[in-house]
Amino acid sequence: MTANTARTAEERQREIVRAARATGSVDVTVLAAELGVAKETVRRDLRALEDHGLVRRTHGGAYPVESAGFETTLAFRATSHVPEKRRVAAAAAELLGDAETVFIDEGFTPQLIAEALSTDRPLTVVTASLPVAGALAEAENTTVLLLGGRVRSGTLATVDHWTTKMLAGFVIDLAYIGANGISREYGLTTPDPAVSEVKTQAVRAARRTVFAGVHTKFGAVSFCRFAEIGELESVVTSTLLPASEAHRYSLQGPQVIRV
Repeated sequence: MTANTARTAEERQREIVRAARATGSVDVTVLAAELGVAKETVRRDLRALEDHGLVRRTHGGAYPVESAGFETTLAFRATSHVPEKRRVAAAAAELLGDAETVFIDEGFTPQLIAEALSTDRPLTVVTASLPVAGALAEAENTTVLLLGGRVRSGTLATVDHWTTKMLAGFVIDLAYIGANGISREYGLTTPDPAVSEVKTQAVRAARRTVFAGVHTKFGAVSFCRFAEIGELESVVTSTLLPASEAHRYSLQGPQVIRV
């Protein structure tokens, strides 16, 4: 390899992170060919990047971890793990019970929960998400309260003091919460402090809190912590999360449902 084509490990790793964030995942074989290095070198780079919390390794590749400097858009989330998200959302919607007031978080999985909720009795839904409000605006027996505030372009959800102040005035039967990461050590996390404030307030306002998310959320850690595992009544995910790992989360308090 000539001097002007050789990359340092740091340069390679920057390139890998850039590719992962641009496409949603990277493949060891493809990276090795593109970077002109051995597969083992790429695997070593991925291990280093995972140690720094920038990617999560998978069999044969890796995907990016959302952080203070990187967050996927709602449009991107609507294209990844969709069948799994639909299963998780349907199972989460079944936990409605006798709740009459419900908070539904921003994000694609919460949006799917909103669409799956039963409308056979009166329900008041509080949300910061414009897509959730839009999905439920004409639903039978459903009253929608959209929290005011600054709209984040990537997720189409409101944030900042207007949002949290309005939310602080409510007592909510059930909150459906999403997160960018959930770990036994750090709890529920999200990249943006403004989003974290809204989620914190929602958990505080709710009598019951349900986290719903796909298996890739587990073990991931983002910038801002907004809830502990023990504050959750239930965790809903898929069978792609190993039963042994689900049991470890249940030891901290919540019922863990795998679908």
